[in-house]
Amino acid sequence: MDPGFPIGLDSDISPFLAEEKIYLKPGEIVLLYTDGVTEAENVDGVHYGVDRLCQILSQNWQKSAEAIRQDIINDVLCHIDQQKIYDDITLLVLKQR
Repeated sequence: MDPGFPIGLDSDISPFLAEEKIYLKPGEIVLLYTDGVTEAENVDGVHYGVDRLCQILSQNWQKSAEAIRQDIINDVLCHIDQQKIYDDITLLVLKQR
């Protein structure tokens, strides 16, 4: 898994950039998220994780992009319960109609 690159730490990020066209078939989904989602911790220090994120996506793929996004956010908030949020929780869900 490629963790991406740290934004703002390098003055020249061109070596990290690439462009590629991806054509989605009807119903296919692209999910973009920040590490604040997968690293959100519960009271026991357990991260939300990629596996749980994929599980929620798999259970809700038939819904609209907006509903999928909200289901993931709700599940992350349920996971962390009363824990303080230390990082941004950012999601972008794209779904081909």
